[in-house]
This record gives sequence, structure tokens and C-alpha cells, in this order.
Amino acid sequence: MIALWIMLAGLAIEAMVGWPDAVDRRIGHPVRWFGWLVERTERLGNRQSWSRSARIATGGLVTLFLVVLAGLIGLAIQLFLPAGWLGLALMALVVSSMIAARSLHDHVADVARAFDVSGIAAARDSLSQIVGRATAELDEPAIARASIESLAENTSDGVTAPLFWGALFGLPGLFAYKAINTLDSMIGHRNARYEAFGKLAARLDDLANLIPARLTGILFVLCAGSGRAILVMFRDAGRHRSPNAGWPESAMAGALGIKLSGPRTYGETTSNDPWLNSGARDPSGADIRRALALYRWVVIAMAIILPIFKLSTLVN
Repeated sequence: MIALWIMLAGLAIEAMVGWPDAVDRRIGHPVRWFGWLVERTERLGNRQSWSRSARIATGGLVTLFLVVLAGLIGLAIQLFLPAGWLGLALMALVVSSMIAARSLHDHVADVARAFDVSGIAAARDSLSQIVGRATAELDEPAIARASIESLAENTSDGVTAPLFWGALFGLPGLFAYKAINTLDSMIGHRNARYEAFGKLAARLDDLANLIPARLTGILFVLCAGSGRAILVMFRDAGRHRSPNAGWPESAMAGALGIKLSGPRTYGETTSNDPWLNSGARDPSGADIRRALALYRWVVIAMAIILPIFKLSTLVN
């Protein structure tokens, strides 16, 4: 039960102050520290001259090593922090660095603000900071769609899943999850360089987000109070290229009455993904703010529902 309260305290800290720029300039961010380690090990271990099976094996060993290392670091911090309220407060500060509720909100809000203040070119530039797809030629519906999709998917990856694994297993679970998610974002790509080396990382991320993604979709539906969102989520989630992202994205599409996903371009590669909520209208810049409002209610709902669920399991 203590782990849950620490996770929620960390969420509250991150939601209020985020990761301060002054701190970031001085020491960087823990996830970027880990990203540096992933980058170095990938350069050493992902030899293009090796066979595919050798690269799968090497990438798998690297992935397992880094995930275990992250979990052990979390365990060490948990064990060696001072006892009492000071230790709990420090642990909540550590947790706050592993949750992205405010940073996700602010990055997506930057796109909405750019639409309102500076126009479509500035919105494209803001969007390029949070998505991997090409943004230079995107029109307003495509920019809005990409922003809302990023918000929906990363609600699961950046908020729900860290809270879920941290509440279950404390800092070791939280750190191990962030390691898996970071590995997937860096090497879990379906291209010539990473497909073999990052295969285990991608599969672990699919597994780690299996429950959180579905919980996030359900929370979007509940907070929207929309029967249409329920229908769209269960009908369209399986159409998404990802086994998990389709749940929060289709729930968001149904809740807002817009269509999401569809064809998009990553670098020189075009992905002809099916539409979610295909019969609905295209989103506009104003729909980004509607999505952000729903997102805020979902984060509040997490803070309320998780303790109630935990208490009910203890009573039973």
C-alpha cells in the first residue's frame, strides 16, 4: 500500500512542477541517462555484419541486462534511502522523475498554443518535438491527429504504466518498466538497423503495456461518459498496428467524435494504417484542447481510482 501512495505522491509532484528546466540544465534527466547507455551498448553490440539470429540474441542479452540493471538500481535506491518521512519524500521525488504527466500535457499544449498564436508552421515545429513522423507537409487535420494520438498513447506509456508497475513492485518495478519503454523507443523499430537487435525490447514493451493500455482506454471512456467511445474502442483497437496503442487512441477518437490513425510517413517510409473511428470527421486544432481537457480528467481519475481499488483488494 505504501508503494501506491508513493507513486501518487510522485504523480502529484510531477503534475505540479514537472522536471524543472534549471535541474535539467544542470544534471539532465534520468531517462536520458539511461538512453545514453542504450545508445552506447547498441553501437557496440548491433553489428550489421552479423547474422540476423546473432543480432537477435545479442540484442536480447543487452535488453535483459539493461532491464535487470535498472531494476537493481531502483531496488538499491529503495533500500538505502533513509527511513521515515524523509526517505518517503525522497522516494516520491525519484518517482516524479519517472512520470510524464505534466511534460506530456505541456508538449501537446505547445502545439495547440502554436495554432492559436503563430499559425500552422509553428504548430508543425512544435509537433516535430513529440512525434517521429515527418511534419513538414502536414495540414491542420494531420497535425491535430498526430498530437492527439501522441497524447492518447503516451498517457499509457508515460503515466498509467509507470504508476501501475510502481504500485505493484515499488521502485524496482518502476525503473524496470522505464528501461523497457526507453529501449523500445530507441531500438524497437521495424527497420533494417533495429528489427533484429531490438526484437526482445519491442516484445517486452508490448507485454509491459498490455494491461496499462487497456486501463487507459477504459479511463478515457469513463471520463468522457461516452457510449460511442466504448463501441469505437472495442471495435477499432485491434485494427491498430500496435497491440496496445489502439486502445487509448480508439477510445480518444470515439470520445471526441473524430477519426485518428490512418496513413502517415516516417522518414522515407509510408505506413498505410487503417483509420480508427473511420466514419467520423477530421480533427481540428481546437480538438487538441478538447483532448487535453479529457486527459486532465483521466489523470485526476487515476489518482482517485487507484487508492480505492487498492483498498478494496485489501478488504477482500
